[in-house]
Amino acid sequence: MGDKGAGRAFIGSFTSAGGRGIIAVAVDRRTGALTETGFSDAVADPSYLALATGSGGPVLYAVSETAQGAVAAFDISGPAPKPIGATVPVCGDAPTHLALAGGHLVTANYGSGSVSVLPVGAAGVPRATSGVLQHEGAGPHPDRQRGPHAHQVLPDPSGRWVLGVDLGTDSVRICALDPRAGELTQHRETALRPGTGPRHLAFHPAGSHAYVLNELEATLTVCRWDADAGVLEPLGETPVVADGVSEPVHPSEVVVSPDGRYLWAANRGHDSIAVLTLDTTREKAELVTTVPCGGRWPRDLALDPTGRRLYAANERSGDVTWFDIDPRSGIPRRAGSLSAPAASCVIFA
Repeated sequence: MGDKGAGRAFIGSFTSAGGRGIIAVAVDRRTGALTETGFSDAVADPSYLALATGSGGPVLYAVSETAQGAVAAFDISGPAPKPIGATVPVCGDAPTHLALAGGHLVTANYGSGSVSVLPVGAAGVPRATSGVLQHEGAGPHPDRQRGPHAHQVLPDPSGRWVLGVDLGTDSVRICALDPRAGELTQHRETALRPGTGPRHLAFHPAGSHAYVLNELEATLTVCRWDADAGVLEPLGETPVVADGVSEPVHPSEVVVSPDGRYLWAANRGHDSIAVLTLDTTREKAELVTTVPCGGRWPRDLALDPTGRRLYAANERSGDVTWFDIDPRSGIPRRAGSLSAPAASCVIFA
């Protein structure tokens, strides 16, 4: 790991489907190639990861996407992640996402339709859950929307708000975090079109707009974001696959380029990456093309720190594929892949 030409990244995976847990990799900064350095299977189904840098060095966090969900912290100073402290229950079922906000970990618990808050100690170890915000509601889909299903939680660019994306209720909740009490209070709930099933959102680098990727319909909802008022305003929808696609499409992840010109969305089933352009108003997204994701069932997309390469975690083919991005068109070109059984996410250090 002493190679000055290498960065670091971590891959989450489903141990229940043959994954090895959290895989640590070296990243060749020149080519983007990934090389495994070690792994940890200390936590079951670490499907999503988050990274924090503290006085004691960087700490990696993982959800355990199990029926009785939990989070865990890892020391990443060596070639393989090592657990720090015990796994901590989140008081929610099947957490699918986590983020850091206001000195706390927050998790989106898909199974129970809730968002949990856990304080983070001085050594980076999460403590017992301090608050749980239970979502309420349902949607028109007979199977997937019988109740709330929080799928993503993240702070807005201003750091004033925490947003929770709920697939089951077709809505995004804007919440305020009380750092002393370790609790979330709902400020506002933004309704999206019924039956779309919002899964994940990404902010524009300018912080003025957000783009919500819908799982139950293959569309992207463009929204205006007012950080001062804590208001998310839906403006319109754009498809992320071309007309005439016959197979079921289940979009999973959305990322925006650092310059705000392009947006990419992963399409499971269609097994593609959608390439969209964003106009100068940031309020119009246009589908340019789709390209093969390099495998099957792309669950996650991630940009490297330079923004010049895109990585797809292909869950069912068991690999992470990387792409060089054409700066003039935004179109990714496949450059290589690494075997990673049941891969679910990629995060860069």
